[in-house]
Amino acid sequence: MLIVDSQVHIWAADTPQRPWAKNAKPHRPQPFGMDALLGEMNAAGVDRAVIVPPSLERTRNDLALDAACAQPERFAVMGKIDTAAPLAPGALAQLREQAGMLGLRFNFKKNMTKLSDPQQLAGVWREAEAAGLPVYIGVTHEHVHWVEDIAVRHPRLRLIFDHMALAGGIKDEAAFAGLDQLLAAAKHPNLAVKVSALPAYSTAPYPFTNLHPYVRRVYDAFGPQRMLWGSDLTRIKNASYRQCVTAFTEEMPWLSAADLEWIMGRALCQWLNWKPAAPAR
Repeated sequence: MLIVDSQVHIWAADTPQRPWAKNAKPHRPQPFGMDALLGEMNAAGVDRAVIVPPSLERTRNDLALDAACAQPERFAVMGKIDTAAPLAPGALAQLREQAGMLGLRFNFKKNMTKLSDPQQLAGVWREAEAAGLPVYIGVTHEHVHWVEDIAVRHPRLRLIFDHMALAGGIKDEAAFAGLDQLLAAAKHPNLAVKVSALPAYSTAPYPFTNLHPYVRRVYDAFGPQRMLWGSDLTRIKNASYRQCVTAFTEEMPWLSAADLEWIMGRALCQWLNWKPAAPAR
């Protein structure tokens, strides 16, 4: 079974030549680069990973793209753009032509202004749809409806919710209080969901069985072909990388072998059009 992680981060040191964003707080105290990530992937049995440049790197994609160019069978990138800068016609099509770049990632959890005003990023959604660029999108449950509006206006644009649209810092039952709003969005066929960073939302020990009913509800609504496993590795403090994998592959007996094949990698590769596929284990 091919294991593909839908979200990991790497970053370089904070230097005058490469300054971090103001008030940046890295997941780990030391820089975390490609070689360290490869070592953790190999130990955990993860075949491939999508690198998302972290917020401390602002809108720089170069470190992630360097990793994808050095290890094209292991890494690809969902990159960032500066939404404050004018978007030239065809710019996103050119972005997709960069080796290793699969699509875009936006996180609106701390600032909904650009998402709630349909005109602010209208050109981005239009260009991304025309270029065939999938988009990772970070929102919380109460704002899922804004993403649904984009999905309706741009039916060929593939939009993927980060982390089941969960809010950071909230755990257990409270984290999933608004889950119905996410599940309702499953009616749009161009929406998928990352079932990622699961340990971060639980105070229970591995295998986090208190969250299994919520994962099952996401499964029932979206189906395995629109569920994309991921770890958000450097953020996880209460589980090993291998446990992030086995929490799904060994601890959810209601998932069939075929379901796991989709959820653990096949669906992600299809949604992001990441080819050629690495050999399955």
